[in-house]
Amino acid sequence: MSFNALFIAHAPDADRNIHRSRIETGMYKLLTVIVKNQQEAIEVCDEFIEKEKIDSILLCPGFTHQNVAEIVEATDNKVAVVVARGDGPSGKIVQSAFARCGYLSHGKNE
Repeated sequence: MSFNALFIAHAPDADRNIHRSRIETGMYKLLTVIVKNQQEAIEVCDEFIEKEKIDSILLCPGFTHQNVAEIVEATDNKVAVVVARGDGPSGKIVQSAFARCGYLSHGKNE
């Protein structure tokens, strides 16, 4: 039996059915999925909680507090929901990288 974690990130050009991965050690299973928006994130959570028996969901820093609350509600508080956050300088570096890559021109990840 393993500890099963799901990492979800946003990308404007993501295809959640293609942009996913799986790493298993025997005691730890890490699944990743990149989604376009919040609705897809919730659907992925529903899918993986049922199918993969997820214990913990880790969200990228692009998820707002509201997004996180919606995911907690959608999971019915049955799994841990955590967010990867950096400090102020790290956030500025990420914002610059997102602008350079075109993330910001695609609008908000709602």
